[in-house]
Amino acid sequence: MSATVLQPSTTTWNIDPDHATAEFKVRHMMMTNVKGQFSKVTGVLTLDEEDVTKSRVEATIEASSINTGQADRDTHLKSADFLDVEKFPTLTFASTEVKRAEDGELQVEGNLTICGVTREVTFAVEGPAAPAKDPWGNTRMGFSATTKINRKDFGLTWNAALEAGGILIGDQVTITLEVEAVKA
Repeated sequence: MSATVLQPSTTTWNIDPDHATAEFKVRHMMMTNVKGQFSKVTGVLTLDEEDVTKSRVEATIEASSINTGQADRDTHLKSADFLDVEKFPTLTFASTEVKRAEDGELQVEGNLTICGVTREVTFAVEGPAAPAKDPWGNTRMGFSATTKINRKDFGLTWNAALEAGGILIGDQVTITLEVEAVKA
């Protein structure tokens, strides 16, 4: 009589900070979008390989890693007018539920914390891509996730009126994550 060894159905994947970004875009002067990114993203995905809806993800973004390609704007975004990186050095996300969408993609609901304010958001997720070996023998997978938030819901209320009417910065912010994760 032989014993059957059951393999665990969950695997742990670490977000690769060298291959992960959190990007955002927001309306500027009611005419164009300004884009930026946070380059320091870390976190862990606990993947239930038998039932992906039982998976979990936690991610942390270093607020001071913001980059819009314009140094003065980045300095202002790091100030108390916006992210207040001295007081709130990280932005975080912790999933609370994973669902399959009608199109087969995933909807990941969870708590997003910015400037000490936590709100529930839903990310539309493309992927995860099928795991593959990299040239160094690690197993990797990737995914993209997008959500939209109202920045005022997180206390990001600074703005300026335009002389011709309207406002300098729109309220809606689109957030997109591009992530590669390495199997632990």
